[in-house]
Amino acid sequence: MPTAILVDGGFFIKRYRQIYTHAVDQSPQKVAKNLHEICLKHLSSNQKETRSLYRIFYYDCPPLSKKAHNPVTKKAIDFSKTGEAAFRIALHSELRKVRKVALRLGRLSDSSNWLIKPEKLKELLSKKISIDDIQENDLLYEIKQKGVDMKIGLDIASLAYKKLVKQIVLIAGDSDFTPAAKLARREGIDFILDPMWNPINQDLHEHIDGLMSTCPQPKRK
Repeated sequence: MPTAILVDGGFFIKRYRQIYTHAVDQSPQKVAKNLHEICLKHLSSNQKETRSLYRIFYYDCPPLSKKAHNPVTKKAIDFSKTGEAAFRIALHSELRKVRKVALRLGRLSDSSNWLIKPEKLKELLSKKISIDDIQENDLLYEIKQKGVDMKIGLDIASLAYKKLVKQIVLIAGDSDFTPAAKLARREGIDFILDPMWNPINQDLHEHIDGLMSTCPQPKRK
C-alpha cells in the first residue's frame, strides 16, 4: 500500500521548534533527520496492512533575498544574510540528499510593509504605551508565501487521479487542505492528517479518515 507524505514546511518548522527545544536538535542536519523519522513512523504504525513509502513531498519557499530599512532605527537589514535564511537554505540542501524526498518550492512575496507585533499593538491601542515607545524589535516585516498551498492541492489531486498511492498523510495545521482532502477521499484515498499534536477544529474530522501525530508529544505548560 503506497503512502505519500506531504509536509507544509512553514507549519512544520514552527511546530518543530515548539516541540524539539534542545539546541542539539536545531541544526539543519538534525531537523532533516527528525523530519524523515517522523514521516517514516506513519508507515510502521499499528495497522494490519503493510505500507510502503511512495515519496515525501516537502513544501517551502526560498528565503527572502532583499534589503529593507527598519522604520524605527533606519538600519538596513539584508534578509538574505539572516540566521533564518541560512537555516532554510541549509535545510533545503539537506533534504535534497534524503532518499525519496521531493522539494516543492514556492516563493515569498513582500509588500514592503512593516507591522507592529500583536502584543505591542495591543499595548499601543490600550494606550499603555505610545508610538514613541516602539523599538526596533517590536516590528515585523510582512512576508507571505505564494504558491505553496496551490502546489499541495495540485499534488494531492495528481496523486489521487493517477492512482499512484492508496494513502496520503498531510503534515499541516490549517483547513486550507479541505477541498483537496475531499477530492482525494472521493477517489478512494485514505487521508490522514498529522497536526503534530496541534489542536484542530472539530469540523475537520469529517473531511479526513484519521488523525495521527508521530512526533514527540509536547509537555503541557
